[in-house]
Amino acid sequence: MKSKLIAIAVNVFLCAIIAATCIVGFAGGGAVEVSGDNTDIYYRAEKEPQGVSVMFNVYQNTSNVYKILDILDKYQAKATFFLGGSWADDNVDCVREIYSRGHAVGSHAYFHKDHSSMNYRQNFDEIKPSIQLLEAILGTEISLFAPPSGAFNDNTLSVCATLGLKCIMWSRDTIDWRDNDKQLIYKRATEGLVTGEFILMHPMDVSVSALPDILEYMAANGLKAVTVPQNLGE
Repeated sequence: MKSKLIAIAVNVFLCAIIAATCIVGFAGGGAVEVSGDNTDIYYRAEKEPQGVSVMFNVYQNTSNVYKILDILDKYQAKATFFLGGSWADDNVDCVREIYSRGHAVGSHAYFHKDHSSMNYRQNFDEIKPSIQLLEAILGTEISLFAPPSGAFNDNTLSVCATLGLKCIMWSRDTIDWRDNDKQLIYKRATEGLVTGEFILMHPMDVSVSALPDILEYMAANGLKAVTVPQNLGE
């Protein structure tokens, strides 16, 4: 009953967010012009990296998210989860579980659209509600954004600057959403791996299977699994 009441409250809050966003549009901060000085986009940790950041982009497979959390606990590893708003809205308990276990949470937008084809208003209307939803669920500030499919343009970066978000990409992609091959996923994640890298994964069955071996490789090679904020010195 309590869980249902929380879900209802979150849904009501989200409806209010969407309504306010549609009415206000650009209010709450004008577009910030993107330049080399104000573009926070990261493919890896360059300055004094603390380890390797394993990242999971989530829009599906909630049961696998819980399995991943248990594996991370077993290896005392921390990761970063970029959550789609439409998924988070339906999985409030899982969102809180991710955060309560000490992992970082960021936005993966709301509906997994192609941000590279959007204008400023469209980017804003897709990113802002996802941030507000996650902040409402967790009671903490969200400062990371990972564009779906890694697709972005200057408008996306301008919205991130307006909202104070770091745009997070990756240094290596396991492509686990496409290739159901445990050894291939392992190779993509570990071959030549060095401190500061960002490894992109998803909560796929093959990723659940490959993750223990990836974490064991990292431990054996003195590479600590840390969150993106930790790797960026935050």
